[in-house]
Parts: sequence; structure tokens; C-alpha cells
Amino acid sequence: MTEPFVHPYIPNTAPESRAAMLAAVGAADVSEFYADVPESLRLGRPLDLPAPLVAEQDLARHVRGLLARNRSTQERLSFLGAGVYNHYVPAVVDEVIGRSEFLTAYAGEPYEDHGRFQALFQYQSLMAELLEMDVVNVPTYDGYQATATGLTMSGRITGRPRVLVVSDVLPAKLSKVHDYVRAHLALDHVPTVNGTADVTAIRAALGDDVAAVWVETPSVTGAVEASLQEIADAAHAAGAVVVVGTDPIGYGILTPPSLHGADIVTGDIQSLGLHQWFGGAHGGFIAVHDDPTFVMEMPSRLFGLESTDVPGEYGFGDVAYDRTSFAHREDGKEWVGTAAALWGIAAGVYLALMGPAGMAELGETLLARTRYAQQTLAAIPGVALDDDAVHLREFTVTLPIPASEVVSALRAKGIEPGVVVGERRLLVCVTELTTQADIDTLAAALAEVTASATASATVIEESK
Repeated sequence: MTEPFVHPYIPNTAPESRAAMLAAVGAADVSEFYADVPESLRLGRPLDLPAPLVAEQDLARHVRGLLARNRSTQERLSFLGAGVYNHYVPAVVDEVIGRSEFLTAYAGEPYEDHGRFQALFQYQSLMAELLEMDVVNVPTYDGYQATATGLTMSGRITGRPRVLVVSDVLPAKLSKVHDYVRAHLALDHVPTVNGTADVTAIRAALGDDVAAVWVETPSVTGAVEASLQEIADAAHAAGAVVVVGTDPIGYGILTPPSLHGADIVTGDIQSLGLHQWFGGAHGGFIAVHDDPTFVMEMPSRLFGLESTDVPGEYGFGDVAYDRTSFAHREDGKEWVGTAAALWGIAAGVYLALMGPAGMAELGETLLARTRYAQQTLAAIPGVALDDDAVHLREFTVTLPIPASEVVSALRAKGIEPGVVVGERRLLVCVTELTTQADIDTLAAALAEVTASATASATVIEESK
């Protein structure tokens, strides 16, 4: 990092340029800029980059070679989830967002485009109907950001410094949220019981310093929180806000969190008409009731009907613009950030196409296939479900052999069986694109691998 090196494409890496920049900011060495980055997050070695390529076609060939290593879920039987999901994307969604009226180089959102404003207003309205909330924002960068902002809002509203984390949270999401709120909020974890929140422990942990109770439903393991109303009642009695992180895909059939006492509902819209795309197209939503206390703390953009300079004429535009850092600049309560507006339009098209009946049918299918997968895998000798909670789309199993061995063996058969979440624990995901035959294929392959490994272990043990 500190060795003199002139990058072929970045002139200011020349030693004299670097020295001048360091002098200008009063730093002795580049490493000072990374002092706040924990050692555990530092690479500790040079990047694995090729020698400088002299021509554009050479670079193009190199990148094509890297991309050729990818294998999509269209090529392999996949049970991968953990934040990026393989749901069906209707062709009309791609057709609409690929049009030049919507597709732009920056986030799908020029700042003055009233047709786009109308499309996003319609998305907000459809999301509000699905979530049984009144106000939904233009999508933030991703669902992690949305939940972090929801918790930050709770801190400003209550003036309190502590958040109770009462669900099992995706580690990557927890890391992002912690990093965002750590300057003004402390995350206090309340262990779960049988996959869902421990209401008794939550009541004991509540106090007049708690800003919010953070519930994830479905949780990282796909467990649906059954005690949200009890949690909300206890939180509200203590003056705390209830912030729910969720995935909207199931609310055609499940009761939305708002009807069980949630004050702020957040999450990601990747499941709503967005492809996995080797990591996903993500957009975060924040939903609140029509209460100025909450609405005016939302930092992100809201589009609605606005009057124009012509009496009696209305158009679509920003609502309560003076909430945002666009208006307040450095004095803003929180930054607006990059909006994932194009993905909001995609989700709007998806929800309009599905309608209430389509979302209900989808929710029923996901619950049914998840349960079938649980029962089928649990029937394999040595495989056990990790809890008795109701699950949507994802669940974990404990295996009789190391989970990494299962992944390696099944990957050789063209199957991605899930995500390793413990030495012998596997997170398995099914969607409406996962057929009963697919689940049976996974079960048969898993049974073969575990039986073979168990038999081998027995032979070894007997030979000792």
C-alpha cells in the first residue's frame, strides 16, 4: 500500500503526486486513512490483479474469462437463499425497466422526471397496500440500509440509546446495521428460543433507555415471528418503538407486521420482480403509519401529488422535501443516499401484475413448499430440523456429517444444497420455482451422501 507504484490508468499514483496529496491533508502515510478499518477486515496482501494490460481488447478478454467462471441458478439446481432469492420474474418487468424512459446511467433516477415520479408513486402505493401501511419511501440503496435507517429514526424519535435485537439476523445485515448505528445506538441482543423471540426475556430487558425493539420476520432461518403483538405491547408500554425487518414476499397470505403493532417496517424488494444477478438487485423500503412524528424522520424521498404553479393543476413530485438532506445539506438529520429507483419501478410492475390474488397464491405456495421440504429432509436418517417455528422459504437442518462435506459432494452432482451456517448446520431455501421433484432430488442426493459418509465412519471406527 505504501510502496511507490504508478498505476497505468491512474496518474495521481505517481510518487510526487502522492506526496503532494499527503502533504495537503497533513498525513505522513496512506495507511493513516485506514486506521479506523479493523484488522480483521483488511486484506493483508496485494490484490490478485493481472499485470497491466496494454490494450482494451486484452482487458475485455480478461474480464470475459472471469465472468465465464460464474454459474447461475438457471444452470444448477439451487437451494441457496440467505438474502438473495430465486423468484420468478415476469417478462413484462424486464421489458418495462429496460425502456429508455426508465433506464438511466445513475440509479434509474434523474431528479426531475414526472413520469418516473408517477411510476414510483404507484410503487409506493402498492407497497403500502401490501404492508397495510400509509407511507412508503422511494427505495433506498438496499434492505440493510432501510433497517439501519429505521432504527436510527427510532433513536431520534425517542432520544434513547439502546436497541434490543430479539431475532436471529443475517450476519451481513447485522454487520451493516451495527456499522451504521454504532455512533449513537447500542445493539443489545436477546437470545431466541426455538427459532423465534423470547418474550419473557424481552420484557426483562426493556427499560427507559430502549429506543427500539428490532424484530426480523422471517428471521435469517426463515422463522416467522408468532409473538409480534406481545412484543409490540411490551415495547410500547416501555415507550419504545417497534422496528420490523422483513421480506414482503409473504404478505399476500401472512398478516403484515403493522397489524401486530409494528411502528416502522423495513426490508428489501429483491423478491418482488428482481433477478438474483450474481448477488441481486436490491432496494430497501421503509414504511410507517400516517403520523408526522414518524414521517418527518424519514430521510429518504417520498413522491406524491403536488400542486403546480397553475391553479387547480397537480403533478407528482417530492413530498415534505424539507425533511431531506437535499434541503438541509450538512445540517440534515440523515443522508438521503443513493436511491434504487429503477428497482422500485420493477417492484411496482410486479405487484401490479400479481395483484392481491396472485400474492396470496404465491404466499400459500411458499408456505406449502417450505413445509414439504422440511418434512422430506427431516425424514432422512440423521437429519433433524432445528426448531418447530413456522417457516417461510428458508429453514435450517442439522446433519450427521459436516455441512461443508455435503455441499462439496452435492455440488459435484450439480446441486447447490444450501448455505453452511454451522459445522453441521445447513440453511436450505425453496421458492415457487422449486418444484416438488426438485426437493425430492435434493433429499435423495442428501440421503445418499449422508448414508455413505456414516457407513464409512462406522467402518473406520470398527477397524480401530
